[in-house]
Formats: sequence, C-alpha cells, structure tokens
Amino acid sequence: MQRIAPGPAHALYTAGATRALEATAAAALPPHTLMQRAGLSTARLALALAPHAQRWWIACGPGNNGGDGLEAALHLQAWGKTPFVSWLGSPEHAPADARASHARAVAAGVPFVSEPPSDCEAAIDALLGTGPARAPEGQLAQWITQLNALNVPVLAVDLPSGLDADTGRAWETSVRATHTLSLLTLKPGLYTGQGRDHCGEVWFDTLGVDATSHPPQALLNAAPAPSVRRHASHKGNYGDVAVIGGAPGMGGAALLAARAALHHGAGRVYVGLLDGSGLLLDPGQPELMLRDAAALDPAALSVVAGCGGGDAIRAVLPRLLSASQRLVLDADALNAIARDAQLQTQLRARQGRGHATVLTPHPLEAARLLGCSAAEVQQDRLHAAQALAQRHQACVVLKGSGTVIAAPEARPVINPTGNARLATAGTGDVLAGLIGARLAAGASALDAACAAVWLHGLVADAWPPNQPLTAGALAQQV
Repeated sequence: MQRIAPGPAHALYTAGATRALEATAAAALPPHTLMQRAGLSTARLALALAPHAQRWWIACGPGNNGGDGLEAALHLQAWGKTPFVSWLGSPEHAPADARASHARAVAAGVPFVSEPPSDCEAAIDALLGTGPARAPEGQLAQWITQLNALNVPVLAVDLPSGLDADTGRAWETSVRATHTLSLLTLKPGLYTGQGRDHCGEVWFDTLGVDATSHPPQALLNAAPAPSVRRHASHKGNYGDVAVIGGAPGMGGAALLAARAALHHGAGRVYVGLLDGSGLLLDPGQPELMLRDAAALDPAALSVVAGCGGGDAIRAVLPRLLSASQRLVLDADALNAIARDAQLQTQLRARQGRGHATVLTPHPLEAARLLGCSAAEVQQDRLHAAQALAQRHQACVVLKGSGTVIAAPEARPVINPTGNARLATAGTGDVLAGLIGARLAAGASALDAACAAVWLHGLVADAWPPNQPLTAGALAQQV
C-alpha cells in the first residue's frame, strides 16, 4: 500500500479494464481472496489514519464494495475497535463473496445498525465502488448525505460513492471523502473532473495483483527531469520564443506569456503586440524585445499565439499556421480557429509537415472547437481531449482540475499538480509561455506540454497559503 503523491507516472485504468483485471486475478486465486485482501487493506489504512477513533460507522452497499467494508469491520472489531455496519444488501441477493463476508461478520458479532451512531469518530464509505450508472436515491442517498455531514475522517473504499471512475463526474449526491483507498488499479476519475474535490488524499493497494501486462488507458503525469545547462552553452542553445497577441486592452496577457517564457529559460523572447500602441519596452522586464508582429519570422521562432489576441489575431494566423515549426495556440487564437474551417484545415496539415503544435483550451474553448457545450466537455474530459487531438492533429492541453494532455496516437496524461490558486486571470497565459519555452529548447509537443503543466501546478502547490497567487508572481517562479 502506498500514498499517491505527484511524481511517478502511475498507470490509470478505467472501470471496465479494472473489472477485467479483477476477473483474471480472481480466477487464479481461491474464492473470496481478493475481498479478504481488500477488507484487510481498508482496515489497516483506517487504523493508520484514525488510530484513536474507537467507534466507526461503516456504510456498506449491496455489492462487492460493501463486502470489502464488511471485511474491514471484522478486522477493526478484532483489533479492539467498535464498528457499526449499515448494509444495503441482503444475503439472498448479494454476490457470493459479499454474502460470505456478511456471514463472517454476523458470526463474529459485528453490530448492524440502520442509522449511523451519533457519536462515531470515523467512517468508511463502502457503498458503491467503481461508479454508479444513475444518481443515488433513497436510503443510499440518505447515507451519503449523512457521511458528508460527519465532521470526522471518512475513508472511501476504491472510489467515493457517486464518483465516476472513468470521468471524475460526480452526482449531486456523492461522498466527499477525506481519504480514498483505490484497489487493484488507480482510476482516471480520481484525478480529473470533480475527482480531486471528492477523493481527498489518495492511497493505493494492488492487492498483490500485477497489472503491468494490461495496457493502461491513461497515465498520471510524471515530474519532468531537472533541466541541466551545460557550462559551454549560450543563449542560442535555448531557443527563441515569440509571443504574438495583446489586442487593445489586453497587452498584459502577451507580456505575461513572454515573461514566463523568459523565466523558464528561453534564450531570447520577442513580443509582437497587436494593439498598435507602438510600445518599445516592458519596464518591468526589459529583457523582452518588443517588435512589430509582422516583422517577426515565425519560421525561425517558437511562437505562442493568441494570448489576449482578440479579433486581431485572426489576421496573422494563416501565416503562423503555415510557417511556424513550433506553435502554441491559446485563447483567442483557438476561438478564431473554431469559427474558420480554412484555419482548421491549415491546423490539421501541420502534423503532416512534422510541425509541433500545442493547443491550450479551457473547457469553453474546447467546446467551441468540438462544436458542443462546455458541460459536455466536462462530463468526460479524457474523451474530449482525445477527440480534440485527433480532430486537429495536435497536442491538446485541456485545462482545469486534473488537466488532461492528449496527442494523436498517444496515451492521454492527467496532471496531478495544481490547485484552485490558479483560478485567476493570466495563469493560462503563463502556461502558454512555459510550453513555448520548452518547445524552443527542443522538446516534442507532448513532452513540452506535460513538463510545463506539471511545473505550473507545482508552483501553485508550493505557494504560501497566506499569500495570494497572481499570474505575474507565477511567471517569475517557473
């Protein structure tokens, strides 16, 4: 068993793939083995998380997730704790393993109750497991509501009840756990959509089953290797970035992206503002070189386009899509492409010429590119990112809780770093600048996106809680 913290590239499996793995493993083991292992693992973690809690409420569903909870109750009682089990099942309708666990719990004298004890000190959610097909209702919904009302540690078994394992979509009535113990596999829904708000701290136990022969459906984004600058190098070794954007009233977006690229190590950074202001210098960052956007040669630069670009970005996109070998498209550049079939054709053609392209939409921009609603994008973020990558033949960074990075013919990646401090104006511009700097240094589109997203989120995770995080401050820390 291990606590999952940002760093390694853990494999992520859908509910269907996990069930197939479970069936294969169960066929090779004595009956009831996996459930007994799951119950013991749950009880051990529960005891470690709340060692002084005496009275436990264990809410058990009618299926095998409930059987795991029944097994955990047996162990907690054997270790001197007082578990109170509420079970939605019945012996005549329960699956064979859950029925066996119920019989063991009854034989051991585990107390069964219809309501949670008023003075319970910790709780276990073993109601639903790998995602319900419909919204919880009746007694199930009532127990979920009661679990959420408790001011005690709540450990979810496998998944918080009401959370979809594949998408991270949560029903309105879903458990908000303080901790989640994922069993057999880690699931994508733990890390994207509403998953992080519902799972709390994630732990993982393989239950002794080796899943490495089963291909995962996604990966958890890994920490990038530290950048090493050779002593015998110069600014030309680290590439040139040009940020083109900043329509009237939005010049700050382009400057934020440029500052981020500079602080992330780009050799030289140019800024082509589209506001017609004739600004010659950024007083706060004099290293930036401001130029007429038309005078910049996109073929010789890694280009970040669209940050605060407004409608003005539309006119320069055909040249950028045609000439730039390394291109990040953000914000208004994406909106312009969504409205123009010819630009979409140009975008798709870049892949065939071997040009690197990264799109960085938030959910509404992704919806415009896909011709759907933002709500539909959020219902299945993995699918939306993969669909965008295939449609436009580009690497896609679908921003949000659990940012998804997808590329054509590649396994999608979910990022585990970052938090709501990034929900402030300009942080997306900073991310675009980081990706541009990585591309300029020679990284592939997918590698540049994965590394930049991970580091962008890491700064927010390490930010002092009593200090506000602004995009300007973020740009200087990356």
